Amino acid sequence: MNICNVSVERKDNSCLKITWNVEDSNQVITIYSGDSPDHIDYLNPIARVTHGNDFTVQDHTPDSRKYFSIISDNSKEIITSERLVCMEGTHNFRDLGGYKTQSGKYVKWGQIFRSDALSKLTSRDQQLLTRLGLKTVCDFRSKAEVERSPDNLPGDDSIAYLHLPVSSHNFDTLSALERLQKGDTEWLTESFMREGYITNIDQYAQTWGKVLTCLSLSENRPLVFHCTAGKDRTGTCAAILLLLLGVPEETVILDHGLSNLFLANFLEKLFVYFKAFGIEREKISPYLTAPEDAIISLLNHIRKKYGSSEKYLIKMTGINPETINCLRRDLLE
Repeated sequence: MNICNVSVERKDNSCLKITWNVEDSNQVITIYSGDSPDHIDYLNPIARVTHGNDFTVQDHTPDSRKYFSIISDNSKEIITSERLVCMEGTHNFRDLGGYKTQSGKYVKWGQIFRSDALSKLTSRDQQLLTRLGLKTVCDFRSKAEVERSPDNLPGDDSIAYLHLPVSSHNFDTLSALERLQKGDTEWLTESFMREGYITNIDQYAQTWGKVLTCLSLSENRPLVFHCTAGKDRTGTCAAILLLLLGVPEETVILDHGLSNLFLANFLEKLFVYFKAFGIEREKISPYLTAPEDAIISLLNHIRKKYGSSEKYLIKMTGINPETINCLRRDLLE
């Protein structure tokens, strides 16, 4: 009787709710916790649950990150955690772990993160990055974006920084915002975002290849890749990686859409801001949000033009099969 649909949701600053589904309600679910996936305290379970599918954990240490092991009487262990990493200076820093592949394996937690810009990290955020053991940052923002708002990483050089600029429409986020402030919205057509995602695939293959090659080396992990909002350029890289690891397309689409959830409060402020320039929500929403039709277009393009993410990477970046095997071996469980 396997457990499925395991998730962790923060209810407030003092508790986390763990939920799951199990076929046999008489199964005893045992829950353990730890500060990392590799340091679960199996000697002291935090709960044993019968006739239930959830448990609320008191968590009065939001400055740290908790991982949980969920085990039933007759199933293998499932590691889980809160997907969003709660920080003061980011909105969309999240863990790509826990996604189930078509082969039945899971992406490891605590190894791959995706995020919006890291320019507003506080000292508390920097300490959290250190506790996460973060080793590498890959920044997809343009030179102008980085010069205006450089990542505010810990000053001890413990985290390597790679600048890999991606500009899908020959102008960056700053240029786009300047045009919008002048009332220039003609470029915001229905196909604008879709074409940008396709450009990301066809013109920046070498960039994605560098990220994945870096990620394949254990000394570079955990690793985070990010852009400004953490949805389009970051979403492209996440999609390529998750597909390569065997995550189904529907899950890739779901992960892409989470940006809209985690950025929701910030987006409301942006909608109000642009309304002052006479730009209504309906007009600018496709640019500020993570559009589903854009990620679907990206997936269709990879499948139709290249056959698969693996074939795309081999053909367009020259990434070797051993690197791909290494990624799957080290990042799946």
